[in-house]
Amino acid sequence: MDGHNITKVVLLACGSFNPITNMHLRMFELARDHLEDTGQYRVVKGIISPVGDGYKKKGLIEACHRLEMARLSTENSDWITVDSWESMQPDWVETAKVIRHHYDELLAAEQNNDDVDTVKYTKKRRIEENFTEGSSHHKRRDGPQLMLLCGADVLESFGVPNLWKQEDIAEIVGHYGLVCITRSGNDPHKFINQSDILWKHRKNIHVVHEWVTNEISATHVRRSLRRRRSVRYLLPDAVLYYIQEHGLYSAESEQKNAEVVLAPLQRYTAASSS
Repeated sequence: MDGHNITKVVLLACGSFNPITNMHLRMFELARDHLEDTGQYRVVKGIISPVGDGYKKKGLIEACHRLEMARLSTENSDWITVDSWESMQPDWVETAKVIRHHYDELLAAEQNNDDVDTVKYTKKRRIEENFTEGSSHHKRRDGPQLMLLCGADVLESFGVPNLWKQEDIAEIVGHYGLVCITRSGNDPHKFINQSDILWKHRKNIHVVHEWVTNEISATHVRRSLRRRRSVRYLLPDAVLYYIQEHGLYSAESEQKNAEVVLAPLQRYTAASSS
């Protein structure tokens, strides 16, 4: 396929990364292979964005540790990076706002590269105007695209009452796009079929089937660490050494935020009842 018809893509993964595991990293590789196999995309960058402490999830340790573990896990990657913006915000930030932030950063970087070329600068302005008008079609054709990378559990969480705003789901899937990695016990296609919003934007959802099943979960890792069981080869060695050095993940840490309502449920439940 002509290289001029190939869209550059940046993959953004948002989540707790508590701690980051090998499966989190594998998701990026699986997504890149899937998108590039279509002949329509070239994945140029991956971004890991750990959620801030304001999310108030049970057992969520401090963002400074989750950030450093993510950085250690990507030291040997030439295309996956870690971004601290979301985790450093004083309050929880909706995923849609995080995506907007990174898309703005992407546009700014493109403009800096193109400022010396008047023709390219004009094209850049056209991209911004198309984005402002909400035309995802033009955005995909003329400029780099940012896609949210997630597991099937995140896709299904769109159906949990008061966990997501419906307009945010429409924006994430409709304007940007979603790459969903399957896991055992999840059926993304069935959930897409059951959701009117996801069905409407189904062409923007890329479902990637992982044939080599890998059910590593951060919850399982934390449980094993509390019980002093080995978690080697479930997460990068550098991350494991960091956990051991700082004494992370204990019975006490798992009770953090145990009596606190998750930030989105606090915000959206209050909004719906007011």
